[in-house]
This record gives sequence, structure tokens and C-alpha cells, in this order.
Amino acid sequence: MLFRLLKPYLVFLLSLLIVLSLSRLGLMLWQLDRVQDTQGFAYVLFQGIRFDLMLAGMLLVLPLMISPLVAVFSKPQSGWNFILRVYLTLVFAAVVFLELSTPSFINQYDLRPNYLYVEYLKYPQEVLSTLWVGYKFQLIVSILITGLSAYGINKALKKYQPNDIKLTLPVAILASPALFLICVMAVRSTFDHRPVNPASVAFSTDPLVNTLPLSSSYSVLYAIYDQRHQDSGGFAYGEIADEKAMELVKQNMQIDPTAFVSEAIPTLHHQQAYVQRKRPLNLVIILEESLGAEFVGSLGGLPLTPNIDSLANQGIWFENMYATGTRSVRGIEAVISGFTPTTSRSVVKLNKSQRDFFTIASLLSEMNYDTSFIYGGEAHFDNMRGFFANNGFNKIYDKNDYEDPIFFGSWGASDEDLFNKAHGIFESYPEDKPFFSLVFTTSNHSPFEFPDGRIELYGSEKNTVYNTVKYTDYALGEFIKKARASRYWENTLFVVVADHNSRVRGAELVPIDHFHIPALILGADVPVTRYKPLASQIDLMPTLLSLMGVNSTHPGIGKDLARNILEHINEPGRAIMQYADTQAYMEESRVAILRKNKPIAEYVYQDNTLKPANTIDLAFEEKALASAKWPVIEYEKGLYKLHAPDKQIRVAAGLKPGDLNNASQVH
Repeated sequence: MLFRLLKPYLVFLLSLLIVLSLSRLGLMLWQLDRVQDTQGFAYVLFQGIRFDLMLAGMLLVLPLMISPLVAVFSKPQSGWNFILRVYLTLVFAAVVFLELSTPSFINQYDLRPNYLYVEYLKYPQEVLSTLWVGYKFQLIVSILITGLSAYGINKALKKYQPNDIKLTLPVAILASPALFLICVMAVRSTFDHRPVNPASVAFSTDPLVNTLPLSSSYSVLYAIYDQRHQDSGGFAYGEIADEKAMELVKQNMQIDPTAFVSEAIPTLHHQQAYVQRKRPLNLVIILEESLGAEFVGSLGGLPLTPNIDSLANQGIWFENMYATGTRSVRGIEAVISGFTPTTSRSVVKLNKSQRDFFTIASLLSEMNYDTSFIYGGEAHFDNMRGFFANNGFNKIYDKNDYEDPIFFGSWGASDEDLFNKAHGIFESYPEDKPFFSLVFTTSNHSPFEFPDGRIELYGSEKNTVYNTVKYTDYALGEFIKKARASRYWENTLFVVVADHNSRVRGAELVPIDHFHIPALILGADVPVTRYKPLASQIDLMPTLLSLMGVNSTHPGIGKDLARNILEHINEPGRAIMQYADTQAYMEESRVAILRKNKPIAEYVYQDNTLKPANTIDLAFEEKALASAKWPVIEYEKGLYKLHAPDKQIRVAAGLKPGDLNNASQVH
């Protein structure tokens, strides 16, 4: 009798295992070279079944507990059977759809679906328009196959779902907890203290292959579960005391210890601008969407950016600039705040950073700068509007502020419209009014839409990343021409920098070559030079302040590279890169890789490849661990601020006590 009761569950379980195993096998054959390089074909298949059973345990635990109890009574059975069939059909359809969408997700992120898969569902307009324009065929096919799968499983369940089961109460009372226990053991999949999780099968140095034993449903559900502490700074990679981490980070800033001005805000320090000016310059940061070095000719990439390549010979060109992450919000937090990535979400989205969190806008707004964010899409996307409005940006312009745009795509106004808008705003300022603006492009984003007749296409297909890179470069070139002819050019510093690369992928724990991005400083009296040492996005903020002639007090830990640049000093640099749950800390060619629940691994970065280091440097590992712990401390304790309580602030070298009442002084 109990076996008949369990028949629909067995049908569901068998169907689930078949679908997930076939999907996994297909993904492995698709990525066969990478799987073979890890020698993990059999391992992935075996562990895959294990994780599929874990998923089944999660999905079935509640209905399995309830079914025996319902079978004690005759009246509720038909209603329960209907509810159960609908539930199992919907769950099965969701699993199938997730597997069908996995190849497209891998093409974009080189990982199985994770939290990103669901994070942007709160922006249905952008998501749906992107899917329909860029993935129409895949979407239609996936929906059709999902529908057929749902029909098939529903029919099978109906066939094997009995309506005349009658269990005695003692049998039901015994069966219900027994089935619950079986499901719990399936979910834990071990008798160890900690249950099995994705880190348990991270057997190789290839992040994608490490996710193949999982199913996409399990991967997404675990990612959602892992986000349960959304307001924290995330997990720690290893053990290091807060005080020790803070001490090492401050040492790594390589500034005079007397420049630190507060015990309450440990990294708050006075920065004397290397270039002294009677009037500080305006600042325009042009944040280029998804522009990796692989697309930039001057960095050894494809010939897609003739304007940037030309401009590289007209200002300060960074040959080894590295992004801190793989998402726009990571680029924003690094460039605008000088903040390094936590293992949680970006501070652009986290709750504790929505007010009084340091940004260059909050610093400059206190100096009577007009501060603005100019965007072609919806400013609320990724919580940008909320973060900017509460942290120093006086004005925010988005797609609702464009009249008669030249071109309007899935992500809003084109880059031409964006730059025309920015140029008009900059020209409207009185000559004696200083301004700062963050201009964020959107055109180089899937589904890669742009107006006709602007560029010579790269390849026969129009809507590709290569052609939107060319279009974005075209739009930038046209803007710079207008800016050069304007009255604001001579008083303005322009920065062109990517937020991140388009598609970060590779068979290494952290594909460092895909974090390499272009960065260029132009305008005013900027010299023509190429800066070759390693640099990070977090170094831009203090370097820009120094070139602008702004003496300031701020908590940023980035390095002021102005002296090195202007005096041609090739001082070694460092970069910090977040890739999913993994972080890389790089100094010159040496790299420390930090992973969740794994020991630190050391590598040497040569020929765009990570090679295991022959020696272990414990001091270097401790420095890497401190750099990962620092943003967690800063965020959770609310230490990344522009001001400290008066009683807890001391005088920095070269400043009078009264100067510190205003945290940033312009001389």
C-alpha cells in the first residue's frame, strides 16, 4: 500500500534523474576539452547523481511528509492528489527550463546559473526586452520543450497517482518521519558535521567544470540560500583578526603614518594633491560598459576602438589596469568609492551603504561642486539611483530625461544621446562653477542594439558585441571632438575607464586576463605618457584628486599614482579581483587565490596563465587575506565615511586643527 502511495514520487524522481543526467552529459560533451583537462569526466557524472538526489530531497521533503497523513483519511485524497500533481509538474517544468537556459548563461558568465539568474527579475522590462531581442530563438524553443515536458510528467503522474490508498494512523505516523529523515539525509549527503555544498566538489582549477556536478536548479537554490545574510559583508576566506587586517591594509597604502587622522575611522587620511592649482579642475568619469582589453587595439586586442587607440597617445594611458569584478556595480563601487569587493553583493546594493558611505561625489559636493550621474537607461537599475542620491550626487539623469533621442533600444537611449546630453549639461555650467559627473554608457550590452550608418560592421552580423564596441568607440570619439572645442575642456579632467570586461571566462580559478581593462585620463594640462605598472580601479579616485589639485581627507585605500605617472616612476602595483566566490590578490606577477572553505593557493601569472608558485610566501598570503577582510570590516562596522567624530580625529601633518572640521580642503 505504501509503495503505491510513493509511485508518483518515484516517477518524478526517475524523470528528474534522467533529465539532469542527460543535461549534464550534454554540457560535458560541449565542454569536453575542459572536462578532459581536469580528468574529471567520471567524477562529474558520479557527483552529479549525488547532487541530483540532494535536489530531489529538497523538493520532495514536504509533500512526502504530508502524503502518508493524508492517506489516513479518504475525503482529502482527491484534492491532495491534484495539488501534488500541480506542484510536481511545475517543479519539473522549472528544472527543465533552467537546464535549457544553462548554455546561454554559460556563454555569458562561464558558470552554471547562480544568484544572477534571479537577481535581475526585479527589472522585468530590461530582462524581458533583452531576452526577446537577443535570445528569441532560444527562448521560444525552451518554452516549447518545457511545455512538452510539463505535459508528459503530468500525464505520467496522473497515471500512477492512486485515489484509493488507505493507511492506518500508526503506519502514517511511522512513515511520515521516516520519509522526512530519508529526504534530510539525501540533502545532507554525508554523516560529517557540515552538509555537502558546492565547495565539496570544487575539485579542479576550472570554475565551470567545478559547477557541472551541480544541477542548475540546485545551483540557483543554493545561491539564494547563501544570500540569506544579505546585509552582511559576506563570508571570510580565512582567519585573521580585524586589527591585524586593518594594520596590514594601512601599511599597504604606503603613505606617511602621520597622514592618518582618526582612530574611529582607521583609513581616514589626509591626501595632499601632487599637482597644486589655484582652481581645482572639473572631473568627468566616463564609465564604459563591458569594455575589456580584448576589444582594444592599443592593449593587444581586436581593432575595434580606433578612437580610444588614438586618444591613448594624447593623455595618460594605463597599460595594466585591472577591474575589481565582473559586474557594473563592482566597477561603480571601485571607481566612484575606491572600495574593494566584499564576498557579498556590491555596496551599491547593500543596506548599510545607502547613506553616509564615502564616494568622490560626497567629497566634491562639500567643496561646492555640482555632482551628477548621467545614464541612458533606468537609473533605478541595480539600485544606482538610491545609492547615488544618498551618497553625494546632486542630480541624476536617466532615460526619462531624453527628448527625441537618436536611437532608443532595450537598455534606453544610445551612447550618442548620452554624450549629447552630457555635453549640453557641461556647457550649461557657469565658468566659475566646478562640476563632477559620472557618465555611464549602455550601448555595449546584450542585445547589442545601435543605430545604422555609424560604423563599418565587423563581420556580417550587425548586433554583436564587436559592433557595439565599435559604435561605443565612435560615440566617444564624437563626444571628445565636441568637448575639445568647448570652453570647459581646459578646466576639466576626463577619465575613460571600463566597468568590467564583457564576458569573463576561462579554465582558471580566476581568469585574470579577462579583468584587464582600458583606462585613460585626458583634458586640461594632462601630459602624454604611458603608465606600465600594475594598477587597480581603486587607484583612480585618489590619483584623480591629486591631478585635479584637490587636497582632501578621505578613507580610500587606493594608491595616488600621480607622482609615479608624472615623474615616470615604475613602482610595483597591486590588483584585487573578485570572480564569483573567489578572489585574486596580485602584486606584479605573484597571485594569491582565495576560495571559500579552501586554503590559499599561490600562483605566478605569466603569459596570461596562472602557474603554481614554486615557493610559499606566508606574508604575502596574509596580506591577501587582509585585503579581502578589510571591506567586510569597513562595511559591517560602518567605517567607510568621510567624517569622524570631532573628539576622535587628530591633526594630520600639515593641517591646522580647524581644517579638519571640513574633511576636505581645496587650496
